[in-house]
Amino acid sequence: MGNSILNIGISGLLTSQNQLLTTGHNISNSDTPGFNRQQVVLSTNVPYSGGAGFIGQGVQSTTVQRIYNQFLVSQSLQVQTQSEALDSQYSAIQQLDNMFAEATSGLSPTLQNFFSAIQDVATNPSVIPSRQSMLSNAEALIARFHSMDKQLSQIREGVNTQIASAVTQINSLSDQISEINKQIVWAEGAAGGHAANDMMDQRDALIVQLNKLINTDTIIQSDGSMNVYVGNGQALVIGAQTLKLQAGESIDDPENLTVNLINGGSTIRLPESQITGGALGGILSFRSGTLENAQNAIGRIAMVLGETFNAQHQLGMDLNGDMGGEFFNIAAPKVISASTNDLSSNIAASISNYGALTTSDYEFSYDGANYTLTRLSDSASVSTAVMPSGASPLTFDGVSVTSATILVGERFRIQPTVNGAKDIALKIFDTAKIAAAAPNRTSAASTNVGTGTISAGTVNPLPLDTNLQQPLTIMFHSPYDGLYDVAGIGTGLPATNQTFTEGADISFNGFTFQISGVPAAGDVFTIAPNNSGVGDNRNILALGALQIANTMDNGMASYQSAYGQLVSLVGNRTRELEVTSKAQANLYEQTVKSIQSASGVNLDEEAANLMRFQQTYQASGKLIEMSNTLFDSVLRFS
Repeated sequence: MGNSILNIGISGLLTSQNQLLTTGHNISNSDTPGFNRQQVVLSTNVPYSGGAGFIGQGVQSTTVQRIYNQFLVSQSLQVQTQSEALDSQYSAIQQLDNMFAEATSGLSPTLQNFFSAIQDVATNPSVIPSRQSMLSNAEALIARFHSMDKQLSQIREGVNTQIASAVTQINSLSDQISEINKQIVWAEGAAGGHAANDMMDQRDALIVQLNKLINTDTIIQSDGSMNVYVGNGQALVIGAQTLKLQAGESIDDPENLTVNLINGGSTIRLPESQITGGALGGILSFRSGTLENAQNAIGRIAMVLGETFNAQHQLGMDLNGDMGGEFFNIAAPKVISASTNDLSSNIAASISNYGALTTSDYEFSYDGANYTLTRLSDSASVSTAVMPSGASPLTFDGVSVTSATILVGERFRIQPTVNGAKDIALKIFDTAKIAAAAPNRTSAASTNVGTGTISAGTVNPLPLDTNLQQPLTIMFHSPYDGLYDVAGIGTGLPATNQTFTEGADISFNGFTFQISGVPAAGDVFTIAPNNSGVGDNRNILALGALQIANTMDNGMASYQSAYGQLVSLVGNRTRELEVTSKAQANLYEQTVKSIQSASGVNLDEEAANLMRFQQTYQASGKLIEMSNTLFDSVLRFS
């Protein structure tokens, strides 16, 4: 009997000691990040059967258990990785928002200054200082385009740096997780399968750090190890084995870093759509969804401005009496051959309609049956079974592929506007070469007796007619019969018996004019070269009118409104990310509090447990003392 009481007392003493040790462990780790409260799981010893029934044999410590809620932890990981992705995007887009929101150094004031200088030339077309001011403001506008493109390129380089840094951290964390997996398997095996709680807490803390970088899913194996999957299910850690990620040049655009998976001796490119959540997913989403669009949008404005200005400038005449040349140098579309293509493969791409350009990139591919041009922003495409050529190009959104040497399965990335702001340049540096005047002048003979008047006329769009400045004479029949003859050199000239319609367009030699009123018999009108037209401002007025002309988005936007749309888009997206990132952070904070309420250390509760376990320990000691007394009594009476 005494021996049984002694054993029961010892069992109580040992379990109380374990409880005291565990409580002390909880208290000392109350501020340890990632620590989960632990408790001793108790069970009764096997009783023995006596005459009076089953007699208890005390207690034993079955194991030490973590207070751990897998559901809450999984929920917190999902909330956390989304929060980190939003924070990453918000931090990045703030750089764009600050750049575009700067009122004094943005594109709008520089554009306004340039067109104000054009209006000054229209007021004083022969004044050299006014012309010089126009060139100076053109250079300032070009410098602004260059500066904005450089800032966007620097942001892109920063994105690459963040990608490389994130990949390095992910690899380091995966190595640590695989190492602790090995330690847990060994420790639990040596302990007869009991959970290595502190090691599991350390592993969970590493998972939290990894989850900040990329969306992470985990599966616990039967041996206690944990498999880790990232993105949309790509294995990263399998027990004690790890797969490495690598930041490498994109197959389609070497200026962008992308994420590859090293699997044995092969390198597998991970599509950006599969890299979700965390800082890495957020920065990749920012690059593809906002940064590239912004750089393309700025480039598109520069290219459309340059093309439309050049087209109008070439319709005018400069101070030397020559037709105007190109005012701006315009970037060509950037074509990138995929790194997997054959070295001999190539395509030629050009812009066929600047007004139809979008801010998207395009992919040109060949599947063996069709040549396809795909708009990457929404995957819309056009196809042809005939190899594109200059005579039969494949065209989409103003982008034309005019030749192709391409093998089955190959692809090319076409970036129509990405270099627009970077490569725009001034081609005219001589003030005399500004084509402010129109090349022709119209007049009515002083002997005319009718009420007919002739308009100043306009030059037809490019290409220029080679006979543009050949003199023309319009003479109405006498007696008047509503017909007239046109004399001069050019296509279709001389032209006789032309029917007169008041105010209707009359076009010869690439020059269009109108005659209003009612001409009389024998009335004569002439079109002649605008020699010595230094005070003529008709073409510079047309150039100034481009400021408000809807030359972009298929005639739906001007330069200023297109830029305003970009600024508004970035500003709205910034505000949206600010609000959603704060909301997500608050949700994560609430989830962490829920976890802490279930698994965190409550010092008041642990203090109460300490007193309770101390009393249990003391009571077990009393039982041992009583067993000893009983044993002594038996010895005295024996």
